[in-house]
Amino acid sequence: MKSIKQFENKKVLVLGLARSGEAAARLLVKLGAIVTVNDGKPFDENPAAQALLEEGVKVVCGSHPIELLDENFELMVKNPGIRYDNPMVAKALEKGIPVLTEVELAYLVSDAPIIGITGSNGKTTTTTMIADVFNNSGKSGLLSGNIGFPASEVVQTATDKDVLVMELSSFQLMGVDQFCPHIAVITNLMPTHIDYHGSFEEYVAAKWNIQNKMTAEDFVVLNYNQDISKELSEKTNATVVPFSTSEKVDGAYLDNNVLYFKEEAIMAADEIGVPGTHNVENALATIAVAKLSGISNTVIKETLSHFGGVKHRLQSLGEVNGVKFYNDSKSTNILATQKALSGFDNSKVTLIAGGLDRGNEFDELVPDIQGLKAMVILGESAPRVIRAAEKAGVPYIEAEDVADATRLAFENSTAGDVVLLSPANASWDMYKNFEVRGDEFIATFEALRG
Repeated sequence: MKSIKQFENKKVLVLGLARSGEAAARLLVKLGAIVTVNDGKPFDENPAAQALLEEGVKVVCGSHPIELLDENFELMVKNPGIRYDNPMVAKALEKGIPVLTEVELAYLVSDAPIIGITGSNGKTTTTTMIADVFNNSGKSGLLSGNIGFPASEVVQTATDKDVLVMELSSFQLMGVDQFCPHIAVITNLMPTHIDYHGSFEEYVAAKWNIQNKMTAEDFVVLNYNQDISKELSEKTNATVVPFSTSEKVDGAYLDNNVLYFKEEAIMAADEIGVPGTHNVENALATIAVAKLSGISNTVIKETLSHFGGVKHRLQSLGEVNGVKFYNDSKSTNILATQKALSGFDNSKVTLIAGGLDRGNEFDELVPDIQGLKAMVILGESAPRVIRAAEKAGVPYIEAEDVADATRLAFENSTAGDVVLLSPANASWDMYKNFEVRGDEFIATFEALRG
């Protein structure tokens, strides 16, 4: 970690804790800042605030008092989830106090080069693929950022022999200034988080911050399946490296089921360890980064062939009596389930679907579920999902919960079939979150295998 002086004896307010705020506070203390932490959760329910207080950090908990900003702070580091129209943030900006997110701190002290991955879908899978390729090549790829490892924590032990492979959300990228990865990846851009950003244009602008400080010696990897990426490619100083599944580009592309980088064949698309057209895009982005980093085709192919997916994101669990199990509990909407199904032969798939009833019908899903071997349907939305199954002519069974659904799906399957949990619904009718739902699927699979 670089020893920098710019925060010495400066008063800094860390707004919002969670893991990134806690990590930022500790890094700032290490850099000599005078740190105050403000978090909405009451102190007696706030282990992070309690720990920081014991370490000598001033903490203000239970509310966000505007008058706190009268204490002459020179910088605010905010939790990415806190909006810019939050009264504390708005007041800080009004007073001329710079507002950053903790990935900016990580960049300023990083000895390790950074590969930054952002986008609407596929960020976590692509980030994990890239880190795996680096680690399998003998180079050290450290996962960091929005993937669950705060960048300002990871950076403290990273050296110039490591690479920070950093997943970045639009929320994080709104709060950067000097941040500059050596390689940036934008997996795709879809209308999402509009409630936070106000418009798709503002959302894209936040994502595009990733390349603001890049030069021609840096690389931005863009998805040329999208016209918006082609438009953005005209607006950067970085060297653009495109990837595409639909056309031959001067980068990574798919041609006759083979993945290429600049006319050099790397591997067959059906050798990728996780199914789905979206995972071909993720693999192409990974190939572009790997080739730009001097990693061999052998390592790339081996890594992507054995990639089992990210937990709860079309995660391959293995087989029981020749039946393959895939955990895609993260699919909390119709589009995600459509993408998951695109990688399979429907005639061999028993799909587990259903969950929180948000009032929407599932007619959009009908073309994608036609030809399924069967569906196992559960949760509040079951009547709506059943209507879609009936329209698609798919036989279905109703289940009480994910464990029951998994057993029923397995009983309905024979060797060569697939049991796919891809609910197309949020989990909150029955489970605390999609992770708990996926964990129940994994536990039931392990019981069946055992």
